[in-house]
Amino acid sequence: MAPSIDSNPQNRIKNGLFCKSAMSEATFVIFGATGDLTMRKLVPALYNLCVDGLLPEDFKIVTVARSAKEPAELLERFRQGVEKFSRSGFKSDVWEQLARRISYVQVDYSDDSSYRTLESHLGIRDPKNVDRRYLFYLATPPTSFNSIIRGLGKNRLVTPAHHHDGPCTRVVFEKPFGRDLTSALELNTLAKQYLDETQMFRMDHYLGKETVQNILVFRFANSIFEPIWNRRYISHVRITAFENIGIEGRGAFYEEAGVIRDVLQNHLLQILSLCAMEPPNSFEAEHIRDERAKVFKALRPLYADDIKDHVSLAQYDGYLSEKGVAADSKTPTFASVRLFIDNWRWEGVPFILSTGKNLKEKMTQIEIHYTPVPLCLFKENDVCMKLEPNVLTIRIQPEEGISLRFGTKTPGEKQDVSPVNMHFDFQHSFKGQAQQEAYEKLLLDCLRGNQTLFARQEEVEHMWHFVAPLLEGAQSGELPMGTYTPGTSGPEVKP
Repeated sequence: MAPSIDSNPQNRIKNGLFCKSAMSEATFVIFGATGDLTMRKLVPALYNLCVDGLLPEDFKIVTVARSAKEPAELLERFRQGVEKFSRSGFKSDVWEQLARRISYVQVDYSDDSSYRTLESHLGIRDPKNVDRRYLFYLATPPTSFNSIIRGLGKNRLVTPAHHHDGPCTRVVFEKPFGRDLTSALELNTLAKQYLDETQMFRMDHYLGKETVQNILVFRFANSIFEPIWNRRYISHVRITAFENIGIEGRGAFYEEAGVIRDVLQNHLLQILSLCAMEPPNSFEAEHIRDERAKVFKALRPLYADDIKDHVSLAQYDGYLSEKGVAADSKTPTFASVRLFIDNWRWEGVPFILSTGKNLKEKMTQIEIHYTPVPLCLFKENDVCMKLEPNVLTIRIQPEEGISLRFGTKTPGEKQDVSPVNMHFDFQHSFKGQAQQEAYEKLLLDCLRGNQTLFARQEEVEHMWHFVAPLLEGAQSGELPMGTYTPGTSGPEVKP
């Protein structure tokens, strides 16, 4: 059996509360087994980890949903998901190994007797399972989170880790964590009745992407950038997440989520925190999460008297005709906000966060725009007009990489200037090296108890507090709702 994290009981409590290493026995319980997330992301991720030999030998997958399903029917759906979405290709022998570990339990999320049935299936009270880790993944709509947490807690399938009177239990919350500030506060309060913060993993798959994690390495492993990573040298920062598809028939879902809840409140604000945070004392999880939280605390509120000057909302032409969308819907499909971080490093530097659907291209990137040179030294006016500020671009998807734009002399007799790009391509530079997808990395972190890439309670609450005026302004109509043509770049947003 694998050794525990630390033989000292006090340190074991500190490090994960009687949990074993990633290779010890574990049971992965997925609520929302019939949903797309399970089929498209979770099962393929677990399959890929199985291909790479990264799952414990004694690893079980228990899928849970409210509807009555034949296990064979679910397994066939999961197999199709692996064939279509796995990065590793389909290997029948690996799939058979994984399939043997998968079982199904029907659970009414509001019925205590259902949780007793689940408890019996899991064997969570069996003394031989005291060293087993149980990971409960809530891959359901956020409206079900409260019922599930209450059911797990009341029936003692999860217990606070500091009680250390049973197996190690953790809960993963798929984003969004709540649908507004009030619901997030209610969910945090409820969860704290049955779980310690060390047991809560609030998922944002963007933080699992290699190029997002690379932001911190790029910043803190290269001495040439840190001295100019501040208000003295940076004029503005753009963080953009565009999609070239519409809502693809998911009108009812999108009316509930919208682009603010779906992307801006979590993905973009988390990326912002990595770009803007101060150097942590170390790369330990809590040191990094401390610095991210400080960024969210320093966000300048969106005040009612000038919010219209800093926010742009729009719907793509044809959105109101989509199935499941209300004819008078006020749900934006494009949102952009100009925000400021009121601290010593970033005072006065605008950060422009933009996201939208049905746009020209699929693209997520960060652009650091540096201040222009203070004086053009070239005599010719047309040369001076060609001078462009330096731009550092971190491209998250597609074609992950980093590029730096700078000016150089154009070959020839004439003194002329041309902008050029120095480019690092992630796939090319690390060709042949296995690259985990986001969910693979994050699921392993959940098993290991590493919370670095997961939001802490205060982070979530600060993010919801910041976007609350956007949600309220959109629904009340106080914020104007523009339109844009599908396949374009959307509304123009100036720094």
